[in-house]
Amino acid sequence: MKKRHRIQFPKTELTNINQDEAYFYLQGSGGKRKIRFHDYDEIYQVEGLYEQIFYDRLKCASPSKVASILESAIKQYQDNFTELRILDLGAGNGMMGEELKKHGVSRLIGVDIIPEAYDATLRDRPGLYDAYYVEDFTKLDDDKKEEIISWQCDCLVTVAALGFGDIPAKAFIEAFNIIKSEAWVAFNIKDTFFDISDESGFSKMIRELIFSKYLDVYYIERYRHRLSIEGKPLYYFAVTGWKTSDVPDDFLESKGIIG
Repeated sequence: MKKRHRIQFPKTELTNINQDEAYFYLQGSGGKRKIRFHDYDEIYQVEGLYEQIFYDRLKCASPSKVASILESAIKQYQDNFTELRILDLGAGNGMMGEELKKHGVSRLIGVDIIPEAYDATLRDRPGLYDAYYVEDFTKLDDDKKEEIISWQCDCLVTVAALGFGDIPAKAFIEAFNIIKSEAWVAFNIKDTFFDISDESGFSKMIRELIFSKYLDVYYIERYRHRLSIEGKPLYYFAVTGWKTSDVPDDFLESKGIIG
């Protein structure tokens, strides 16, 4: 039986804050502790806390949505989903990896920047990944890069980790180039990041990549990612595409994007 944690969201009249600034209180033996939603290192250290907040309370649907549109696109083009070798960027504690395994993927390689994510995966989902790397993809050394390349991944997925500074644009492009030169890509992104008025580096990078010759978009769907702490729906886009070639080193700079 899963342990249930005593969590409390702030009063609704106090929650007029940005999505990346949302927080909750965790009640424990040492008293009440305030934790931001994006303080993943703290959340992952408490078994079952991530799932209780984002999946039980806030009804996050992104892993199942992104996995399903990826599978649909692959079936449409008569490829075999179960033969995929997937690089799961921003793997966290393995929620997306677990969803992909339900679909029977061949190989699953996890990557995250924080060691607490790796520790949580070992604790909660041992054996899920064929390999799991704790690496900063903006500072990946050549030996480690070659090791990850040797897995010959032909699909990149990243879920609920893009934007808000979780994965920098440069790190996403690095992962994009590590998978095979022709490969599947699936990710989700907050709907406002597609707004041309959003001049953030990550938003510009996603728009430029989608309209570039390096990625052919096969499927895009707006859906409810999860609820906010006020119970309002937060909408994202789920995107599946086909990588046609590596992105050149100067791509971000040439588009005026700070990675």
